[in-house]
Amino acid sequence: MKLTVVTIGHRLPDWANEACEDYLKRFPPDWKVEVKALKAEPREGKPVAAIMQAEAVRMEAALERGVRRVILDERGSRLTSVQLAERTEAWLNDGRDVALIIGGADGIDPQLKQTADEAIRLSDMTLPHALARVLLLEQLYRAWSLRHNHPYHRA
Repeated sequence: MKLTVVTIGHRLPDWANEACEDYLKRFPPDWKVEVKALKAEPREGKPVAAIMQAEAVRMEAALERGVRRVILDERGSRLTSVQLAERTEAWLNDGRDVALIIGGADGIDPQLKQTADEAIRLSDMTLPHALARVLLLEQLYRAWSLRHNHPYHRA
């Protein structure tokens, strides 16, 4: 299974970049995980809707055809780490690659949201984008470790 994190914002603080790289190195070859970090739309005097729409166009272009689209949204399903591991098992059985989509500072364009197969949330709290990316990669690694009885997760 291939998992692609499609996110707006390509420059991370060093601490977040190091953490993301660390988790990406941990995944075994049977779980291909990559991050496609896309440029944020310049904000100068543009309405929020136009910014979100421009970013949605970039995200659409980065999504491979036929992938399962999972958006990260504050109104998405709440999942425990164990439930995320179960969900990844279902994704694997579905046979499609998965794109996990993190929107820009204003969120994800409503039209792009409508194309999603599902929505999940990382937290009930608002997280900065750098932390959200690190947290998502850590939880995906934890899901892998749970599915493979790796000692990383301690129940």
